[in-house]
Amino acid sequence: MKFNYPLLLMALFSVLAISCVSPKKLQQAEEKYTQLNGAYLDVQNKNRELQGDLNACKTQSSDQASQLTKQKADADSKIKDLNNQIDFLKQNNNQVLNQLKDMSVVTGAQAESIKKSLDNIGAKDMYIKDLQSSISRKDSLNMVLVMNLKGAIGNLDDKDINIKVDKSVVYIDISDKLLFKSGSYEVTDKAKTVLGKVAKVLAAQPDLEFMVEGHTDSIPFKSPVLIDNWDLSVKRATTIVRVLQDQYGLDPAHITAAGRAQYLPVSDNSTAEGRAANRRTRIVILPQLDQFFKLLEKK
Repeated sequence: MKFNYPLLLMALFSVLAISCVSPKKLQQAEEKYTQLNGAYLDVQNKNRELQGDLNACKTQSSDQASQLTKQKADADSKIKDLNNQIDFLKQNNNQVLNQLKDMSVVTGAQAESIKKSLDNIGAKDMYIKDLQSSISRKDSLNMVLVMNLKGAIGNLDDKDINIKVDKSVVYIDISDKLLFKSGSYEVTDKAKTVLGKVAKVLAAQPDLEFMVEGHTDSIPFKSPVLIDNWDLSVKRATTIVRVLQDQYGLDPAHITAAGRAQYLPVSDNSTAEGRAANRRTRIVILPQLDQFFKLLEKK
């Protein structure tokens, strides 16, 4: 058998070298190995993360490129539409110019007709302004009337008497508990006080026309004299009219009496409060339509 002495010597030296290494150095070497291996694994993980980010960037760039391509296509389409609109306007302008050239010569009769048309437009404009002025004047008078009524009546509870303007019409709602006993159409002494204050304001404007409306709740009513709520509402209205005429001298030619029964409620009849609100007498200051008819006749 032939021995390879150099190789054998190297092996012996390696064994001797290993056997000569102290345990402490061996432990340090193992710790260093562990540290380097951990760093290697960290680098590998970082490399994988960077690769993922790179792939994501490539995908995002592709999406952005697609969006930019779509936006450019949209912009091109809008530019095309605007160019078409510009061409259309140019064509219309040319047509209008040609028409104006054809109309450049106006005969005397045509000029007179145009003048009359303009005069009619001006007259109608003045007519509209007159109507608007009359409406504004009527609204102003209504506001003055409301202020005078509220001042005359004083501090009565708003639940018992309410004065308002709606669509240029003045309404005075008076609760029936101020005017009548339950189920009756005879006025109380307190009613005469309230009606006297209202009559004083109405008498100050003798041209006013007004309507007295009786209203009831929805509970059926019947008595030896009255058949139903219709009868009760009408009877209460005529009673108020007689008081205004006989005791306060208001012109009966300017007064209308009407009964509305339960068919024009201001609140829900399913509650006691709602029914109390619906039992009321309403005085409606009627708009003076004859003034507007006179304006129409002038034109």
